[in-house]
Amino acid sequence: MNISTFLRHFREGAKSVFRNGWMSVASVTSIIVSLLILGVFTLLVLNVNAFADEADSQVQIKAYLNSDVTEAVRDQVYNDIGSMEEVSKVTLIPKAEGLKDFREKLGEEGKDLLEGYDETTNPIPDTFEVQVIEPTTAPYVASKITALNDKYEEKPIYKVNYGQGTVEKLFKITRAIRNIGFAFVAGLGLMAMFLISNTIRVTILARRREIGIMKLVGATNTFIRWPFFVEGALIGLIGSLITVGVLFFSYNELVSSVKADVTLAIQLVPLSEIGLELGGLLVGLGFLIGVWGSTMSIRKFLKV
Repeated sequence: MNISTFLRHFREGAKSVFRNGWMSVASVTSIIVSLLILGVFTLLVLNVNAFADEADSQVQIKAYLNSDVTEAVRDQVYNDIGSMEEVSKVTLIPKAEGLKDFREKLGEEGKDLLEGYDETTNPIPDTFEVQVIEPTTAPYVASKITALNDKYEEKPIYKVNYGQGTVEKLFKITRAIRNIGFAFVAGLGLMAMFLISNTIRVTILARRREIGIMKLVGATNTFIRWPFFVEGALIGLIGSLITVGVLFFSYNELVSSVKADVTLAIQLVPLSEIGLELGGLLVGLGFLIGVWGSTMSIRKFLKV
């Protein structure tokens, strides 16, 4: 196909969008409504997944050392933990700092509980706070840290805690949230494709006589098909671009208002982090559905 032929098809397709006024409006509206619903729920799922990721990232392992551990052994245990490939960071909390933090957490009401404790009578042991690269590996890493006791004659590690039981339930919940969210968005995407393509088919159906006449006077299938292909693509692009504009403006305003409200404990995912991917998805989906709907609808009318 040469350039002049392509431009002719493009002009005819663009003219058809405006020539079939209300039918085009109905198709564009169908795309806007369907993609808007899909976009809203996709944003909801993305934010829920972000909350789930944040919850996962809070998983932390604490390794408490025995009170009689020497500084040399403590440093060696520190190096052993830090060398584990699943570990991203190890922080030593000395017993003096642990006592100070505990006093701060208890506040004025509980300060009497620690009265009389000082550096020599401090009951809080040295502690390692361990962060893992992948939160789901926390139980495995905890077992590896506990197993370090076998390396030393006098076991240096008193206890390893990662919230056993609670953490496993948390992982199950966040995994279920992600799976349900993905299935929900996929279902909405299929529903949007069905609604939009059917609306475009109605538009093509209203012009079946025009297609039949073109076929009878000798026009080839390709010659007939291309303007409808262009028309469907333009309708899809127009509807999806309007959807992206409305959705992004509304979401950005919502993010700003939530961010400004200091009483809210949650924060939404910034548009800058998800805008490009979500916008590309919606525009691409609108374009493909427009093309697919017009292409599939015109096939049976070309058999004259």
